Amino acid sequence: MSTKNLAGGCLVSGSGSVEAAAGQWQPTSPRHPGWVLTVLAGAQLMVVLDTTIITIAIPSIQHELHYTATTLQWVVSAYTLAFGGFLLLGGRLGDVLGRRMVFQTGAVLFVVASLLGGFADHQAWLIASRAGQGLGAALLSPTALALVATSFPEGKPRNRAVGVYGAVSGAGAAVGAVGGGVLTDLVSWRWVFFINIPLGVLVLIGSALVLAEPQRTRRRIDLPSALLVTAGVTLLVNGFINAPLSGWTAAGTLVSFGAAVVLLTGFILLQRGREHALLPLRMFASRNRSGAFVVHLLNNAALLGTYYFFSQFAQEVLGLSPLATGLAFLPSTACVILASQVGARLLGRIGPLPLIAFGAFSLALGLFYVSFMSENSTYAGLLLPALILVGLGLGSAIVPLTVTVVSGVEPRETGVASGVLNSCQQVGGSLGLAAMVTLSAHVTGVEGADRRAAEAAELTHGWGDALALGAGFALVAGIVALLAIRVRPWAKPAAPGE
Repeated sequence: MSTKNLAGGCLVSGSGSVEAAAGQWQPTSPRHPGWVLTVLAGAQLMVVLDTTIITIAIPSIQHELHYTATTLQWVVSAYTLAFGGFLLLGGRLGDVLGRRMVFQTGAVLFVVASLLGGFADHQAWLIASRAGQGLGAALLSPTALALVATSFPEGKPRNRAVGVYGAVSGAGAAVGAVGGGVLTDLVSWRWVFFINIPLGVLVLIGSALVLAEPQRTRRRIDLPSALLVTAGVTLLVNGFINAPLSGWTAAGTLVSFGAAVVLLTGFILLQRGREHALLPLRMFASRNRSGAFVVHLLNNAALLGTYYFFSQFAQEVLGLSPLATGLAFLPSTACVILASQVGARLLGRIGPLPLIAFGAFSLALGLFYVSFMSENSTYAGLLLPALILVGLGLGSAIVPLTVTVVSGVEPRETGVASGVLNSCQQVGGSLGLAAMVTLSAHVTGVEGADRRAAEAAELTHGWGDALALGAGFALVAGIVALLAIRVRPWAKPAAPGE
């Protein structure tokens, strides 16, 4: 017994499988599926972990390299700028040139940039190394998800693989917070970069030993489209990053946004009817998939700023050390892992919509609750309940969102689908962080060295308002899920042979 998703053109069965349209090429199971999945999930862990591991080290980096409150966000945003700007190109390069080769190239770039970042002794050097990490991640991440989708057959094998991959993606953010605290406190903030070197080397060795090169797409790379979308997304993310520095109505910000709109509009027009389209517009014909993209963007608009402000609150108001801050995030990590595994099991019974909606609303509730922070707040009374709700929300949504995006996508286009999903994550994170930093700075009314002398009441007021804005992003994500994602739950699991 199965229910057809009319919008997406794929079949969702009661046993939890997501079946491709008839006649679609089906991959065979890899010879060593466990090792293949370990390598791919390890690569994704490294990429996602690097988004948040830096947030715990932010106060230490600021004090040693003398960043101001607004320029400090470049340590985070330089990564998302390069990551988001080159994701679609990275995904398509994998489709055309070979996913294993592009995957390994991205891993090498990521490791080299991490090594340089660990030795940075001034602001520009550190920011440049973060951009290099983002470029490596833009090649690594979409090809990793595409290899998951093309290495495991549709149905239970792929659902299980995507479930593990999604759990690692979700847990990576929380694990990064814990790891950042441990490394910063026990060794140095530089080790949030150096830790990527052994991880990257293991990923490279594993990819050489167990990853097979899938069938390549016989098509050219659409260079004009690649240049347009890369420049357009980069300028869009840059506009969000520049807004807290110069103002949302400043000439530089408006020029960046305006140029991004022109370039991205030109990119979309260029894709219409193009034989070798970099981004086939039919990918957005599925209401489910388009809704999942929007939800993922809005969820990440809330998430990146969440860890950014949680870390500063824990260290500057609660007085926790980086190590204690990292350990304080452990309940969130546990909730992400638990919720993602439960979600993967429930996916075949209730469908993705309830899980995606629950995830967004749980995230919104956690951020709304913590927005009432004050200088007298405690970890147990304020931060812990919020961390639990955020962890449950993130873990519940990540697997069904990933499955919804890759379901029904032709194998030759899984790389670009993965690129769009990851672009939503990076653009959303940049948008959310920029908006939340701007609001916090406006409410607090302090900058640079004055920020350190500000009263805790002023800081918590600004941070609280910023987190309330994050709650609004997550709330809208939940509403979008309810309105856009059409999945009807089935009455019972399908019996064998049905």
